Amino acid sequence: MPGPLSGVRVLDASTIVLGPLASQQLADLGADVIKIETPAGDTLRRIGVTRNPGMSAYFLACNRNKRSLVLNLKHASAQAALTALIARADVFLHNFRPATAERLNLSYGRVRAENPSIVYCATYGYSATGPYGDKPAYDDVVQAASGFAAMQSVLTGAPRFVPSIIADKTASNAVAQAILAALVHKFRTGEGQAVEVPMFETLVAWNMVEHLAGSTYVPPLGPPGLDRHINNWRRPFQTKDGYLAIWPYEEAHWRDFFAITGRQDLQADPRYGEAKARQQNIENLFDEIAKILVERTNDEWMKAFAKTNIAVMPVSSLDDLLKDPHLEATGFWQTIHHPTEGKLLMPGLPTRFSGTPASIHRHQPLLGEHSREILKEAGLTDAAIAEMFADGAAVEAADAVPAS
Repeated sequence: MPGPLSGVRVLDASTIVLGPLASQQLADLGADVIKIETPAGDTLRRIGVTRNPGMSAYFLACNRNKRSLVLNLKHASAQAALTALIARADVFLHNFRPATAERLNLSYGRVRAENPSIVYCATYGYSATGPYGDKPAYDDVVQAASGFAAMQSVLTGAPRFVPSIIADKTASNAVAQAILAALVHKFRTGEGQAVEVPMFETLVAWNMVEHLAGSTYVPPLGPPGLDRHINNWRRPFQTKDGYLAIWPYEEAHWRDFFAITGRQDLQADPRYGEAKARQQNIENLFDEIAKILVERTNDEWMKAFAKTNIAVMPVSSLDDLLKDPHLEATGFWQTIHHPTEGKLLMPGLPTRFSGTPASIHRHQPLLGEHSREILKEAGLTDAAIAEMFADGAAVEAADAVPAS
């Protein structure tokens, strides 16, 4: 059964993670995503664990359900082929900096001239209208610029990066959301538009949901930063055999917590009996919780708290997730067969649709694997396609060997 975006065609000229992860979300939902690559291929093909050249695990994680077209845009015939594809597309996505897009004749004005109804989405490090507009940006740099690295100082004594590419992944969700919203408008009105999704501004907005805090008000009622999150006591608690994350959130949760742990004396203590007092004495309270939880194992505590609505879970390692009973029961982990990489384990698709389910329906493409079929779909003749392959304007999978 086709996914909800069946019939939507996306041209994705982006590289690395932000754009490709966003277009993979659209491909999972059924869109026909054409990955446009240079003869060298997306840089991500060569980063991280690799069995065969050009097919790294990192690349595999961001590029399922797509087709690959290799074009060398230094050739006029390649530019003409891309123009023909643009005329037939619903979405054009790229992560070129503004000056680069202009140099490649891929500015919004040029693309719109070929297809006025196209959704043109540019993903930048920083909004093109600001003084950072033409700066290069990667995840570490945006974590630093957006305040995330500085917040880790509370834990480490110095700025540190979160050990995940949160800027790329967060912004990729924003890209997919923005494209979907623009598509709704397009299908309602026939009108295309330019969409800009900057990593920096996206991550700052995400970060400030709770951390704008007192600075929300004008004049400020206090500095930015939510104390409950930026502190050294907000961490998993050690148990007899591991670590546990637990947060009694509401008053009923605290009553249950004190009862199950046998510490009604803490409930009666004026420092901990009510929410305002608990917050004022939170460090002392967390010291008490730490002393309590270390007395039993994770399993013992999980069984005890199962009788309540208290949110609690053991700390899982990455290895633990591969055999997590809930993920196994929901069919989250899926295996697919790849023509060169063999059997692959993939995260499933968390979002479920009752009528138009998303799916993993196409393996991650070899570099240039679909060049010929896509060029034919663009209206090129067999002779024109053969000429493009002969002069290097386009490349097929058999001839496309990424640099090692």
